[in-house]
Amino acid sequence: MRQAAKILGELLTWMVIGLMVVLTTIVIVAVIYRKAGASLSWYDEVASVLLAWITYYGSALAALKRGHIGFDDVLLALPIPVRKVAVVAAEVLVLFFFALLAWAGYTVLTILQGETLVSLTWVPVSLTQSVIPIGAALFIVCELLSLPDYWRMVMAGHSTEHAVMAHDATPENTTRGGGHA
Repeated sequence: MRQAAKILGELLTWMVIGLMVVLTTIVIVAVIYRKAGASLSWYDEVASVLLAWITYYGSALAALKRGHIGFDDVLLALPIPVRKVAVVAAEVLVLFFFALLAWAGYTVLTILQGETLVSLTWVPVSLTQSVIPIGAALFIVCELLSLPDYWRMVMAGHSTEHAVMAHDATPENTTRGGGHA
């Protein structure tokens, strides 16, 4: 399971980096065109779609690394039996929400069938909006892949911040200059 998480983490990292490079390039090109007096008609629409894609894929990556905002100090202050219930309840709620989001996103895709972007009429809206069910499904997968390590860590009384610092101190990461993998 750790190998699958590592591969998915690398894939998501490169996807987010790639999307950010494309978005940055489009913004720079659009600024140059605007300064030259020839604004690009499609820039705003494409930039907003790319930003949404970065958000969904980036949130899945953060779920895999357990990097979302949490209340570790409150959770760790609870007795272990209550802590177990709290972790299970929180995970069930998160998984339910993202399953609902995936279903709603898929429903939106069926409604938008045949629609195209306003400025780029050859691009189907269902393609741009497919990030909703795909991102939600990826979030669920990432949450489930990271759950065993998170469970062990929380039951041992460690916060996610502690795990990130311990991860950064491993020899593999110190030889590459630290930081998150």
